[in-house]
Amino acid sequence: MSDKDDMPDFSNVESGASSTATKIYVVKAGDSLSKIAKAEYGSANAWKKIYEANLDILKDPDKIFPGQKLKIPPQ
Repeated sequence: MSDKDDMPDFSNVESGASSTATKIYVVKAGDSLSKIAKAEYGSANAWKKIYEANLDILKDPDKIFPGQKLKIPPQ
């Protein structure tokens, strides 16, 4: 099979806001994953969803830094 089969097909994606789109959150001083989860999802307990979406850049959920760009998956 070709490499194309491993890649998601975005050819029919329309631009514009979507409730299913992953958004990017830039960490500010004083932020924590639970604080971001509370603001984004309405529940601090949803922090793990953000952490799991960012395992490529986060090794420890307690260590996030201002300026980091975190993916916020749809709810």
